[in-house]
Order: sequence, then structure tokens, then C-alpha cells
Amino acid sequence: MGLFAQLQENPVGFLIGFLYAAPAVLIALTLHELSHGYVALRCGDPTAQMMGRLTFNPLRHLNLFGTICMFLFGVGWANPVPVNPRNFRNFRRDDFLVSIAGIATNLLLYIFSVIISSTIIRIMFTGEVFTPELGSFFLSSDGMGYHYLQAGQENVGFDLFQILGGKQLWLQHVLRFLTNFGICNLSLALFNLLPFPPLDGYRLFNNILFKNRIRIPYRVMQFLIIGLLVVNYATNWIGKIISSVVYAVQSGILFVILPLFGMS
Repeated sequence: MGLFAQLQENPVGFLIGFLYAAPAVLIALTLHELSHGYVALRCGDPTAQMMGRLTFNPLRHLNLFGTICMFLFGVGWANPVPVNPRNFRNFRRDDFLVSIAGIATNLLLYIFSVIISSTIIRIMFTGEVFTPELGSFFLSSDGMGYHYLQAGQENVGFDLFQILGGKQLWLQHVLRFLTNFGICNLSLALFNLLPFPPLDGYRLFNNILFKNRIRIPYRVMQFLIIGLLVVNYATNWIGKIISSVVYAVQSGILFVILPLFGMS
């Protein structure tokens, strides 16, 4: 269902879902860019620090268009952290580390979200009511449980947490936020792996295969990313690819983590 169709069909549910998603998007984008700047500083380049980009203030990082795309399409970007590779101690190594920093941060944040969410599920549902399938139900994007948590909607006409005998019901709001935050980080990480400028995947691709010989002005990169989004809007091929990869990676991570909490 499209974004505007959701808004028309269930405006209250849409608003609730937005209230969970908005802080998740802001934090994910901010930490993505902050990690680039911090790793650059550790590699000898203080440019991001001098430009005031080593901050948790999202207003210093967010790109208006990229943030809107994150809400509309589930993929987006922030303003790239300024980096001067001439300051790197080891150019190729440090350029690679700075490029991969945002992706690695988002992947770690997703894993962190799954671990904390699993812990909350075990706190909320204890005793006879808990089964391994219950945890998988809430955390798998293939089931209604995930969509229930993500949107914060009573899609089935009753309070699912009450019916299943959940304790500490206020934790359901934390769980819904973590669900949004986790998927947001995973989507952002995988989207940035695409080898298109100005995404991190392009920098990694350029570093590994071409030893940074390809030079594309940032203004040109902006037009390229807009063109990429236009093509995706018309065909949705990028969205389909990202969704498929997100589900595959999520399934793999849940397959490893859930048994540790007695879930499957």
C-alpha cells in the first residue's frame, strides 16, 4: 500500500506510525554521518570536526530531500561529511575505513535493536504464554507481528499485547520504536552499499577496483542520485531489490540471534 493510500485509509494509524518512525530516521541518519566524521578524525583528518559535523545534532547532518525520501521510500541520505583525504595517514586504507564507517554503524545498530527487542519480548511475555514462535512473530518482517509493531496499529481489531498476556505493557512502545529503528538502519546500510554516487558503495567500489581514479563533482552526484530516484519511482526496481536484500539479511541475522533468546 502506498504512503498516501495509508494516510487516506487510516490517518490515525499513519500518524502513530510516523511518530515512531521520525526519531528512528533522524537518529539513524545522524549516527551514519557522525561515524564517517569520527573515523576520518581518527585517520588524521580533522575537517569534519572543524566544520562542526562531529555532533549529535541532526540539523547539522540532515539533507532535506534525502530525509523526505527516507520517509517516503524507506531509503535516503544525509549531507555527506566533509573529508580531506590528503590528511589521511594511509590514503587507500583510511579512505576505505571512512567510506565503510556509516554502513558498519547502521548494521551494528540493527543488531543492537534486535538484541534489545528480543530481551524486551522475553520480559513482556513470560511463563506459559511464551513460545519460540511468539518471538519470531514479533521480530520477523514476514509476519503480521512486525507490521503491527512498526505501524503501532491495532490491525486485527484487538489489543494484541493484552490478548497474549503481555506484562509491562508500556514496553510495547519501546519495542515499536526499536522495530522502526532496526529496519531503518538495515535499509540505510544496504541502500548505501549500492555503487552509485554519492552513496558509500560508490566510494568503496571506486577505492577497491579503480584505486580512486574516478572523479565525479558533488553537484553531478546530486543529479545522478535524483535520476536514480526518478527511475526507481517509475519502475520500483531499486525498492524491490532493497526489500529483497533487507528481508534476506534480516532473516539471516534473526536465524543467529533468536535461538540465543529461546526463540526460533
